[in-house]
Amino acid sequence: MAALATLPPLPPQFKSIQHHLRTAQEHDKRDPVVAYYCRLYAMQTGMKIDSKTPECRKFLSRLMDQLEALKKQLGDNEAITQEIVGSAHLENYALKMFLYADNEDRAGRFHKNMIKSFYTASLLIDVITVFGELTDENVKHRKYARWKATYIHNCLKNGETPQAGPVGIEEDNVDVEENEDAGATSLPTQPLQPSSSTYDPSNMPSSSYTGIQIPPGAHAPANTPAEVPHSTGVTSNTIQPTPQTIPAIDPALFSTVSQGDIRLTPEDFARAQKYCKYAGSALQYEDVSTAVQNLQKALKLLTTGRE
Repeated sequence: MAALATLPPLPPQFKSIQHHLRTAQEHDKRDPVVAYYCRLYAMQTGMKIDSKTPECRKFLSRLMDQLEALKKQLGDNEAITQEIVGSAHLENYALKMFLYADNEDRAGRFHKNMIKSFYTASLLIDVITVFGELTDENVKHRKYARWKATYIHNCLKNGETPQAGPVGIEEDNVDVEENEDAGATSLPTQPLQPSSSTYDPSNMPSSSYTGIQIPPGAHAPANTPAEVPHSTGVTSNTIQPTPQTIPAIDPALFSTVSQGDIRLTPEDFARAQKYCKYAGSALQYEDVSTAVQNLQKALKLLTTGRE
């Protein structure tokens, strides 16, 4: 991807979007779609904060140039041209980052990469708002991820051992600015590997964090590196694919034929389309399990009118 024009210094008024812009820079090569939407979020938020003072207008104008350049480079990418695909892509990416951090946390492996993953997941959930209001689950996950990043960061900074999992949370003590050091650390350079099962917040047991259902760490990949690995000189063609557990397919779906008296609403079609888009996005990460389960949900909805 071609290099983007450099932004001018960040005006003090835009301090609240500095980490979103940093996340965009970190993903320019790793995932340009994520980088694009991080900048779009920063642009929209900046316009609401201050679009009149000269320094802010100059910054936003240069940021707009970056967005236009990115959109031109990614013009044939469905995640850019179709909002529902872009939303699914971003949500899946944020979820995988959350699950990686949650797995490390529950295993008692506390390190900067895990802190950064929690915090970045919360930033990416902010970015999802470019597509509309967040779901209740995403709001809760953002709050939990941001609290966890702050809590573990402060514990390590003070030489204390954090408690693993969702324990001892105090919602009112979440201070985003405490994560500035965490936001400067490096994420694992390898892409997150597919999880072994589908993350469904509605099926998870409630944790001690009141009102929030946190997924168990088993959903995160066991082979995701805890730290940035040193180069071993091994060529890419020697890397073996990660074994995956494929969910059982409901045999009834093979013989199901839509009944004539089933009337699907526009909302049903929209949900079915969203499941299909989620499946397509999951396949970008070679997450077969998530893709299969979402396709089954879409098929069941279209043939029975029920989820």
